Amino acid sequence: MAIEYEPIKGCNADEMQDCTQDKHLKMNGNADKIEDDDDDDDKEMGQLALQISETTISNKGEEGPLTPISNSTHLGRRQQQPQHAQQRLVSLDVFRGLTIVLMILVDDVGGLLPAINHSPWNGLTLADYVMPFFLFIVGVSLGLTYKRLSCRVTATRKAILRALKLLVLGLFLQGGFFHGLNNLTYGVDIQQMRLMGILQRIAIAYLVAAICEIWLKGDHHVKSELNLLKKHRFQWVAALALTIIYISLLYGLYVPDWEYQIPVATSSSAPKFFSVKCGVRGDTGPACNVVGMIDRKILGIKHLYRKPVFERTKQCSINSPDYGPLPSDAPSWCQAPFDPEGLLSDGHGYLL
Repeated sequence: MAIEYEPIKGCNADEMQDCTQDKHLKMNGNADKIEDDDDDDDKEMGQLALQISETTISNKGEEGPLTPISNSTHLGRRQQQPQHAQQRLVSLDVFRGLTIVLMILVDDVGGLLPAINHSPWNGLTLADYVMPFFLFIVGVSLGLTYKRLSCRVTATRKAILRALKLLVLGLFLQGGFFHGLNNLTYGVDIQQMRLMGILQRIAIAYLVAAICEIWLKGDHHVKSELNLLKKHRFQWVAALALTIIYISLLYGLYVPDWEYQIPVATSSSAPKFFSVKCGVRGDTGPACNVVGMIDRKILGIKHLYRKPVFERTKQCSINSPDYGPLPSDAPSWCQAPFDPEGLLSDGHGYLL
């Protein structure tokens, strides 16, 4: 049975259909969502069908005007509709995947191809890009995560909790808990376990960057040619301050002479002691740099990495750039513990 519409006040009979449609659009709050482009015909038809389905005919079987559903019913139906999945930054996901592929490549093939393996000390190879790439990915993710904050204190608490989780996971994975796989033993010596590592570096860098992003957020309404500098001016100041502190410590602190010991295979024999002569400032070599001195003073030499990469240098290996026996004239520092993910060496990680 055909339904007759009563003319709306203020409209003549010819404009009745247009006015009725406008009224329905205003009642449903969707007038601003319908586009006039010819390319969006399907979208417009879907929205109009939704509007029609949200109305009912009063007094079924009788002629009368369409009655809109109440706002509460309208909101209830909208809540029942599935929400759209949160959009992801596809370029970041692709870059993360490529970085993981690169990490697997250098871990499995790096020993066969020294050109892509980690540099023994000076220089830059393909494997040396893996950690900076991961830190860069973490920094970009931070900018997206803390783009809109409801409570800074809550966000800070969550950032600290996430950093602590990474620290604990790093201690478990790189602290020596998996030695039982080789010699069928269990447990770990807390007095000699490694404290720093890859996940620990990511955790510290994440926490510093998160605090800067949460509490030093600039004005996002700045519009000028120097928008990048003005919008993030406080972050730039923090990055500059960290850089100055890092360079000042690296080249300003005095490194005295130091010594270390190497346990021997038999428990009856006394450990071997080695002395390293330094007494310099600003040295960037393996033996007398400030990075190693700070780790020895704060973390303790027993908690450092015992197979550092500089054992592959020409001074310490006859098979350089691979591991090998010590040369006859090898310096005393060749077997010294050194942590590549130490405290001060993480300073440049904050900037990434």
